[in-house]
Amino acid sequence: MEPKRVYRAARGEVPEGEYTVPIGQANVAREGRGMTVIAWGAMFHEALQAVEQAADLDAELIDLRTLWPLDIETLVRSVRKTGRCAIVQEAPRTCGFAAEISALIQERCFTSLEAPIARITGWDTPFPYTLESEYLPLAPRILGALRELKAYEA
Repeated sequence: MEPKRVYRAARGEVPEGEYTVPIGQANVAREGRGMTVIAWGAMFHEALQAVEQAADLDAELIDLRTLWPLDIETLVRSVRKTGRCAIVQEAPRTCGFAAEISALIQERCFTSLEAPIARITGWDTPFPYTLESEYLPLAPRILGALRELKAYEA
């Protein structure tokens, strides 16, 4: 359950004084109307790089911050607004948390969806550290998948 990218995690400003991250409260890090992109942990930073490279996607980016309790209300509100959803996770595609989020969104937003929910994940195979950049869904692969999601027409 330990994300490999955390070892080389992004660095940022740390607030002065005491602060907390609210448990069970996702953060809408970037507003948008074209699609909803959901990520957490190290993959949030990769997803942020991807959406910042493509203003034309008008992506709303949500950082889950905590997986449980899951802030499903924020996700549902966003997906109903945008009609499209992509979930980015480091773990393999099969049996990952992205599959659970996808199921929950589909159950609550079925009539609002304009495209199938996209899961942008690691591959379903073990991998050595030396191949990490081929395995993990880094910004270029995320961006390609988001462009496919945007182009989808029923």
